[in-house]
Amino acid sequence: MKLSKLLLTCCLLVASLAADAGDKIKYYFNHTVDNTVSTGTNAINLNGKIDDTLVAYINRAKYTLDVCVYNFTSSSTGLANVANAINSAYTRGVKVRWIHNGTSATANTGLSLINSAIPKLASPNGSAYNIMHNKFLVVDANSSDPNDAIVWTGSTNWSVQQFDYDYDNVVIFQDSALAHAYRAEFNMMWGDTGMTYNSANSKFGPDKTDLGRHNFTIDGKTVELYFSPSDNTNNHIASTILTADKDLYFGLYCITDNTDANNIVARKNAGVYVAGIIDNYTVSASGSEYPTLNAALGTTNLKVYNGGSYLYHNKYLIVDPSDACSDPMVLTGSHNWTFSANSQNDENTVIIHDATAANIYYQSFRADFTSLGGTLTTVAGCNTAVENLMGWDAEVRIFPQPSADGVFNIELPIAAEQFISIQVSDMQGRILQTVNDEPRPGIYHHSVNISTAGMYIIKVVANNTIYTKKINRL
Repeated sequence: MKLSKLLLTCCLLVASLAADAGDKIKYYFNHTVDNTVSTGTNAINLNGKIDDTLVAYINRAKYTLDVCVYNFTSSSTGLANVANAINSAYTRGVKVRWIHNGTSATANTGLSLINSAIPKLASPNGSAYNIMHNKFLVVDANSSDPNDAIVWTGSTNWSVQQFDYDYDNVVIFQDSALAHAYRAEFNMMWGDTGMTYNSANSKFGPDKTDLGRHNFTIDGKTVELYFSPSDNTNNHIASTILTADKDLYFGLYCITDNTDANNIVARKNAGVYVAGIIDNYTVSASGSEYPTLNAALGTTNLKVYNGGSYLYHNKYLIVDPSDACSDPMVLTGSHNWTFSANSQNDENTVIIHDATAANIYYQSFRADFTSLGGTLTTVAGCNTAVENLMGWDAEVRIFPQPSADGVFNIELPIAAEQFISIQVSDMQGRILQTVNDEPRPGIYHHSVNISTAGMYIIKVVANNTIYTKKINRL
């Protein structure tokens, strides 16, 4: 059978979609969301209840609480409920450790409400270190029950303003392996695995090393994790931007990194629909990339939030929420897109490869963009239906995703002896490998090997169907 007879005039792209966000990853926002564009799982606005949600997770702790937060500002009428939950956990025997930013005396006034017996470590002062800017909590990382382990992260500092007024997001993972990775990062800053920190071994900022724990599977979704400045996080932000095939959205407090801005412009110039929101702080920040973005996107597709004393404090990127046939993903965390975040600050960033997560964040972005007077163009999606053409009763499987050693396995069912074509190309469309085969009926197996790290496209032509998948070689 000739390949020319198999090619269709219109390609059918096959993708596997999760029906919902699952139980192991949860996403929350603190402003209005637009559920009219939901694909099945509605985004949730906690509407002034982030502190209550945080308290609920603190109250779940059985063994350990590791708090690593840039600032905790509170008062008897502010976030005293959070302080009370921490103190109650300590009283019932939970081992609590706390790391906070040490460069500002006013950033952690709420620590006065925390039991003085709870050990606390301030990050070091000095131009080399800048700030400890994380906002994460790890619950019961070492529990024998993996369901106990929780990681709370996102863009939100622990303050009334951040919880209730600034624009922020929270992502919560229930996963033991990820919790262990976060706790290992905490221990490196703490300088010890026990309750007493060791200043001699403690490492912050550029003194830290890459612990090598970057890829996880949670709820069947690939999750990447990077800490700054040890993990070259900005390289991962830049490469994630370049994976966008159809649409790209960003919500940022600050962007001064030229590579990120240029990559956004490059995707826009390549025909990707791009829209973004930045805080007014970026407009006048030293080294601001606002001029670059504004020139490319204009006021129609780039909105500036000017909330006076309030901030658009998110640091997220949404890739291809309209293209489930690609590799939809969300990037979020504490990391602003700046030199300091990448080279000096202590930060964390997660990248979640999941169409549902991308849509959830898009619901939030759309509401924010609309509130700033913007209108977003609806981007047409792809055909994600699986059709039984010539006996193809299941979708193609390509695994692992991502791959650390460059080997990707391909499996698909073959109903009758026929021609199969497999093609590997880079993100610029250059064809790197082509394999032609005529397998017998059954489950067809083939492996491709990619030697250089980066994003690639695998195209499989079989059963009168063309299947494409974006893959990541680490």
